[in-house]
Amino acid sequence: MKRIFWIGTVVILAGCNFQSTPEALPTQIESVEALATSEFLRENAPPEGFETVAYPRIDETLNDLQGWRYLVTLEFNGTFSNTAQETTASARAEVWFNRTSAARRVVLETSGELIGREENEQYEAVRLGADAFLVRDDVCLSNATDDARLAADLRAGDLVGGVNHAVPTGQRATLNGEEAWEYRFEQVNVNMPAIRLADGGVMTIESGELWVAPEHNVPVRFYINLDVENAIIFDRQSPVTGLVLLRYDLFDIGQQANINVPFGC
Repeated sequence: MKRIFWIGTVVILAGCNFQSTPEALPTQIESVEALATSEFLRENAPPEGFETVAYPRIDETLNDLQGWRYLVTLEFNGTFSNTAQETTASARAEVWFNRTSAARRVVLETSGELIGREENEQYEAVRLGADAFLVRDDVCLSNATDDARLAADLRAGDLVGGVNHAVPTGQRATLNGEEAWEYRFEQVNVNMPAIRLADGGVMTIESGELWVAPEHNVPVRFYINLDVENAIIFDRQSPVTGLVLLRYDLFDIGQQANINVPFGC
């Protein structure tokens, strides 16, 4: 709790014809802890323009860069709500981008009943300019142009969402090869498109971190541990209760990956 110390002086001259000295206005001095915190934040402040940040979709500024790679995952472990039946789900996507060649490559792996299959499923989607290719179960799907384009344009924001408002913590580090500052955020400012609450559902963020590289105006890390009760994940019909882990890491900023037509297409 912040402590306030009041400094004030009252001088009263009794038995004289002089008027008493007016009471000095009290001066508020913040606690030592608050002053130290304020000084720490000033000394470790991010560059101008990054006093607050907002990335409603965590990957929304990436197309301004020449190239990059990111890894994004969503994992759930728990039970179907109001039952003892255990269930799991996971989705893992690795994405590469080359702006010069207008190329994008996505490798997605999914598993778990909430995804619709208990066994792992994997696909590779590539977009090269106006052309798109899709490989599923090692077979190139030649008549799936629309599906290929949709798969190749999968976004991290579709899996882990983003943050509408965050403020610096004063922590800075070299993270994923970039100078980055940590930001904190409130649950009310978090978007989670892959998760929604059923009737009476509850969602609680147990921990979370957001690291931003101001030089490129992009988050390089976004992690959330989330407890859910009676929640719908991936639009499946049955609500679940348990722990959701969201992970996003950005790498190789500025590097233009060599993206080609998938093998077999």
